[in-house]
Amino acid sequence: MELNPKTYKPNIKLTAFVKRYWTLDGEKEKVPLKNTIVPDGTMKLIFHYGHTYKHHSKSGDITVLPKCFLIGQLTKPYVIEPTGVTGSFVVQFKPNGFLPFATIPIKEMENTAVPLDKLFGDKGKKLGELILNANHTSERIQIIETFLLKELADKKTIDIIVNSTVETIFNTNGQFSVNEFSKRTNINRRQLARKFSSTIGLSPKQLAKTIRIQTTLKSLLNEELTSLTDLAYENEYFDQAHFIKEFKEFTGLTPKEFFGDDLKLSLIFDKE
Repeated sequence: MELNPKTYKPNIKLTAFVKRYWTLDGEKEKVPLKNTIVPDGTMKLIFHYGHTYKHHSKSGDITVLPKCFLIGQLTKPYVIEPTGVTGSFVVQFKPNGFLPFATIPIKEMENTAVPLDKLFGDKGKKLGELILNANHTSERIQIIETFLLKELADKKTIDIIVNSTVETIFNTNGQFSVNEFSKRTNINRRQLARKFSSTIGLSPKQLAKTIRIQTTLKSLLNEELTSLTDLAYENEYFDQAHFIKEFKEFTGLTPKEFFGDDLKLSLIFDKE
């Protein structure tokens, strides 16, 4: 997939919230007809300064995505199709990083593209216009950081308990037991689930599953492990059937299908 992705680090004042910025550029004929975005546990602001994309739902419905929108937490594969030249600027938040900026309950945005004017009103509309009309990535970063830093004023910081749990999930590549973590940290499991639902939009278990499949995909594409049995064992799935079920839940493909053709090249997921 020739999309020429480039990534950029956020201002130090935003590193608790923003994971990175990235751009995608490519001609339509060099991009697969359809791309599958695999859940990665993060929410993203997306600005299409090129042509927009279409979304293909599982039921067969096709909708044209807005030029500027937030994509909520994904819990299933999200299939998109370019309508022309790709030119996209993306703000990728940390799993619990969008909460200070949210004007709609996090859970309500799950698997949904929310237009900026619905999120931020006239401020969102103006933000989209400024970024789409900018000439360079550096200018777009300056615009979005000015906006985010202003929105952060007088807002609560990220919940310490949630932040600690998220770090643990990432550090263990998703091989995480909610029960064990709850006992070790003396945090009530239900309280933790409520905090995750309101700040991230996923349960701790859902986020762990998401990060584990991301780790598995990286192993596959880097050819670190090519045996399905080894993959299932390395990532601590109960058995191969469990591994296959979760793989298909997040990618829309079985591991065998992933190995068997070039569809894997159309998967968009967090490669870093």
